[in-house]
Amino acid sequence: MTLVAVVGATGTGKTARSLDIADAVVRLGHRAEIVNCDAMQLYRGMDIGTAKVSVDERRGHPHHLLDVLEPWQDAAVPAYREAALAAIAGIEERGAVPILVGGSGLYASSVLYDFAFPATDAALRATLEAELEQHGPAELHARLLAVDAAAATAIGPHNGRRLVRALEAVTLTGEPFRVGLPPEEALVRPTIIQHERAERAELVARLDARVATMWALGIVEEAQSLRAAGIERGTTAQQAIGYRQALDQLDGRIDEAEAITSTQALTRRYARRQVSWFQRYPAAPAAEPASIAARAVSAL
Repeated sequence: MTLVAVVGATGTGKTARSLDIADAVVRLGHRAEIVNCDAMQLYRGMDIGTAKVSVDERRGHPHHLLDVLEPWQDAAVPAYREAALAAIAGIEERGAVPILVGGSGLYASSVLYDFAFPATDAALRATLEAELEQHGPAELHARLLAVDAAAATAIGPHNGRRLVRALEAVTLTGEPFRVGLPPEEALVRPTIIQHERAERAELVARLDARVATMWALGIVEEAQSLRAAGIERGTTAQQAIGYRQALDQLDGRIDEAEAITSTQALTRRYARRQVSWFQRYPAAPAAEPASIAARAVSAL
């Protein structure tokens, strides 16, 4: 059975495209169900800042892996992969078309590709995370450079969490840490990949306007509720762009204009990283929803 994957940078219209494809599947007499692969949309209460599709906006199509974590819980790619694959298997058993949609590159890739996750050790990771907190990522990058130069170069000196993960894996296995996607032939199932794109100038304008709208809709109040729900006790949810800035505004460290400007800059930077990640996918040619739906239904 064919999986449809709608991926791409934030602000490129993935949600609307996925719903249009699902509508087209229904017009062909079948059902479609949507599986989220946006890491921050896993969290309850993180709605405005993630542009999460509301129940009323879902057009009656079942959605999976939205609102499944509390703000204080940490998201992990292996656990997400297991849950997403289980959701997709259930959709297929019901004779419906599964549509994976979102912009978290590693999360999407863990479902689409035959990922092998290196062994982990909680004590070793805790030690490395303590060193990261005390000394910063530059020292960990230097250590990784000495034992796995290719991984250190690919990760760079600023991504502390990935440096910790790479050092953990290399220390445990003695083997190089794989960075990036497996080969194209490692796709685990027939997949129609739609990489949503936008011209750079258009995307920048769209993202800046989206951030301003987040503040108009009440992200500061939402962040205040998330603080009460424990967002600052975890490490994943509070990394969501916009929420940290909203919390800083609440605490008086920055004003609203600074919070918006900072969030806009971080969002643009994140979108550039997403574009680079998804460019490596073997994306199918851009097609209308009806065409994509027809191809997916033909494999049922």
